[in-house]
Amino acid sequence: MAFKTKIFSGILEGIDANLMEVEVNIAQGLPGVSIVGLPDKSVEESKERVKAAMQNSGFGFPQDKVVINLAPADIKKEGSHYDLPIALGILAANSQLSIPENALFLGELSINGDLRRVNGVLALACLAKQKNLESIYLPQDCAWEAKLVKGLNVFPVKSLREIVNHFLGRKKIKLFSGAIKIIKESREQIDFSLVAGQELAKRGLEIAASGNHNVLLNGPPGAGKTMLARAFISILPDLNLEQSLEITKIYSVTGLLKDDGLIIRPPFRSPHHTASEAAIIGGGTNAKPGDVTLAHRGVLFMDELPEFNRRVLESLRQPLEDRFVVVSRAKATYKYPASFILLGAKNPCPCGNLGNPYKSCVCSTSEIIRYQKKISGPLLDRFDIFLELPQVETKELLKEAEGEPSQKIRQRVKLAQSLQRKRFRGLGFYYNSEMGPKEIKKICVLSNEAKKFMQKAISKMGLSARAFHRVLKVSRTIADLKGEDKINLSHLAEALQYRKQDSEI
Repeated sequence: MAFKTKIFSGILEGIDANLMEVEVNIAQGLPGVSIVGLPDKSVEESKERVKAAMQNSGFGFPQDKVVINLAPADIKKEGSHYDLPIALGILAANSQLSIPENALFLGELSINGDLRRVNGVLALACLAKQKNLESIYLPQDCAWEAKLVKGLNVFPVKSLREIVNHFLGRKKIKLFSGAIKIIKESREQIDFSLVAGQELAKRGLEIAASGNHNVLLNGPPGAGKTMLARAFISILPDLNLEQSLEITKIYSVTGLLKDDGLIIRPPFRSPHHTASEAAIIGGGTNAKPGDVTLAHRGVLFMDELPEFNRRVLESLRQPLEDRFVVVSRAKATYKYPASFILLGAKNPCPCGNLGNPYKSCVCSTSEIIRYQKKISGPLLDRFDIFLELPQVETKELLKEAEGEPSQKIRQRVKLAQSLQRKRFRGLGFYYNSEMGPKEIKKICVLSNEAKKFMQKAISKMGLSARAFHRVLKVSRTIADLKGEDKINLSHLAEALQYRKQDSEI
């Protein structure tokens, strides 16, 4: 006679999750355990972990034929969070306890039966809420993630023995009631007041932060490009709750959520110029998210931009335009969010001294042209603001008075962003840089004087239609910083000064 049971768990697919049923069947036959339903190596090995954990926790393991089916069977199963539902399924099928059907179970078992933390808990908790399940049982170390989902009973579990005693009514597990920690910037930030000179660049970065505009910094070595980029994150306001949950979910699935807490600061990613396309865009064997997704709602800083592989640079064009990236594989296609500020930095030539009044350039004309052509015109067109950084003068370096602090700039940025959030409420986006042609036509209205000025600028600077729209978006952000409803000539003129011709970059 066969004994069978069914328990709910979840499958992680990309940064989302789908419901999975763990079906356990125990029947007469040669002793052994078989896991079916496209398990990977880590799932296949769970039968050994589960067997040892059950025996070391004082529970008998069936001496019959045990078949574990992970349904749906046509989706590959990865990870170690199936250990707990498999163990409970075996115990329930062996008539040792009864498991509720309105709950989700996940957790990795150690050899002695303790539960270890797993990745993707927030995504799995969202799944439980979506499927109208009442409770979730999971390792206590990651119970705070599930608590972020309102209306879900979260049971933090220390060990297999503890959860068995809970279902047998011997000692009930208390609902998780701990406080949610907040993850702030882990490393010390560079304050804007510490950056010597470069006032025009600081103004441009303030505009970029206010409207989420892409920026390209161009200047000789030592001009402060990297320092400004590192300080840029300090003028970005905290994320709202919806954005924080987005980022925390991404970092949880990818296993990068090292601290127990909600991420409220915009992420800052700075890949090395030798990074592969899969590392930047996403992909690999398991189609994991790349840096463009890990920088979602934050900043992707690409120092020495021309040194990146040409294919990597060109692959940025689609996510910069669409605000998401699609990673396709033979068996599945994943869509990852990728709404970030691209902050690029480059030298004017290979040696970096082209146009430097203090040092002579040693590059040949062909080397300079080859270097500048490493960044294609279509990619340059996707930058909203171009900032030229001259060599910092000695008097600026020796100046004792500090510049304007990041906190003061951040307040202005926050005010400008609040105007945009109110303006775009219900449209599915937050910032001026995310406006489409329809919103631009409605919101970025120019006066007759501004239209004539713009016509001359388009003709003289050779702006494309995309560049024209980006100038209008930057103009709108400048107006927001000044708290003005309409775009006037001064806003447009300032936006155009940040828009250089491609040949000048």
